[in-house]
Amino acid sequence: MAVIRDTMAEFDLFQPASIDDALALKRRYGKTSWALAGGLDSLDWFKDRIKRPEVVIDLSAVESMRGIRETDDADGVEIGAMTTLTEVAEHAGILSRFGLLADAASKVATPQIRNQGTIGGNVTQDTRCWYYRGGWPCYRAGGNICYADTPTAINREHALFESNRCVAVNPSDTAPALVALDAKFVIMGGGGEKVVDAEDYFITPAKDITRMTILEPGELLTSIRIPGTWAGARFYFEKVRDRQAWDFPLVNIASAMKVSGNTIEDIRLVVNAVGPRPLRLTDVERQLKGQSVTEEVGQAAGELALLGARPLQHNAYKIPLMRNLVKRAIRGTGARA
Repeated sequence: MAVIRDTMAEFDLFQPASIDDALALKRRYGKTSWALAGGLDSLDWFKDRIKRPEVVIDLSAVESMRGIRETDDADGVEIGAMTTLTEVAEHAGILSRFGLLADAASKVATPQIRNQGTIGGNVTQDTRCWYYRGGWPCYRAGGNICYADTPTAINREHALFESNRCVAVNPSDTAPALVALDAKFVIMGGGGEKVVDAEDYFITPAKDITRMTILEPGELLTSIRIPGTWAGARFYFEKVRDRQAWDFPLVNIASAMKVSGNTIEDIRLVVNAVGPRPLRLTDVERQLKGQSVTEEVGQAAGELALLGARPLQHNAYKIPLMRNLVKRAIRGTGARA
């Protein structure tokens, strides 16, 4: 299908100065509106004319959605959704307590993109499936086929797990780190504030094939809270991609582990780009608690992590890749602790 790439379709632009004003606009214009954060994902859609909102709500002037603040929770922090990835990657408190997130944020795209892109945008961005983003009428776009799951499809970057008609993957680097850190996402809407666990912010196509998060049309992700529970733990983050800049992950992994001597007391282990949401490996976590950090334990964990994987024609390489990332996450300290 041909995609027009010239000028964006017309829309009305609003620049609210507060969350309340932004939400009022969301309620007024509903599904015809589009919330703009850093604009990197949004402008791609607009320029390709695949998304044509009537109203764009630019959040850049909402100061209360920016910055990193200490919380009442010991060692905890709250990050405004409009905080740039560069700020997250370079913040002293994040570096000292939650190096996993700093490392993940520093691996996103390029310095120029991190200077503009926001953490809220990074976790809320849509999938990068080239059929969907190319304007093909697939299931996710309201059609009746998944073009990536056919005998002649190009599906090297698609899902191993949790596909249901759609095999697109979540492309975020910060999302698995936030799930590993047991972060809480603060959402504002018509019903006031609600706080959800990071892993519950993301959904699979079995729940709603047209979106990747729980956000409703009248809601905004306003901030992310990280409790002090995992502050200073043993962290690991690794992103495998074709190029060392710009590219989205083929597979990435984030882990937070509490170790006494050589024994794993507790662990949270999350992989992404292998399914429609960051995949927390809860069965592996249960198996690892109380185990020593050894090559054999890592090997067994890697095999367990792959149960249920369903490779497509061109993405079976993700299976040994994911296995090895799980092994390295258990035995290594790849992120700044």
